Amino acid sequence: MLKALYHRTLAAAAHRHARRWLALVAFVESSVFPVPPDVMLVPMVLAERNRWLGHAFVCTLASVVGGCAGYLIGFAFLETVGRPVLEFYAYGGRFDEFAARYAAWGAWIVFAAGITPFPYKVITIASGVVGLDPVVFVVASVLSRGMRFFALAGLLWWFGPAIRALLERYFGLAMSLVLAVLVGGFLLAGVVL
Repeated sequence: MLKALYHRTLAAAAHRHARRWLALVAFVESSVFPVPPDVMLVPMVLAERNRWLGHAFVCTLASVVGGCAGYLIGFAFLETVGRPVLEFYAYGGRFDEFAARYAAWGAWIVFAAGITPFPYKVITIASGVVGLDPVVFVVASVLSRGMRFFALAGLLWWFGPAIRALLERYFGLAMSLVLAVLVGGFLLAGVVL
């Protein structure tokens, strides 16, 4: 079933509206959605390797703009929107304690969350709650999200056919690793928060 979904996603990745969907997923992932945009970026680059720079740029830009939306949620709508999102991800109880520690290391925390499987949306909301300097937030987000998505897309461009063959041959193992990284990110967030 997952392999069929992979092939369908790969076919959809070359669709003329694929970048719009990538932008939407990258935007909402940075503020509320649990699925990272990598699940779209990977098949899009594999389907159209010559467009890897554009795909990475769209993913980065939409992710940073979505991060700004998360910042706004934390800054202006913590109680009405932010708390329910944090509760959904089981971070609500320890969030206030985390926010106090956050103020001192904000730029580094944003940077680290932007390049790791740590749920970036938690950090975008936290940045707004603690009032992290918006310029610092945007710069750290652009650098980290850009590094993540451009490095991923660049590696896929460089090793495209080999990676695609490996993915197709070891699809089950690859999906297990992706799931483990995703779950590990949420577990790490639970430990840190």
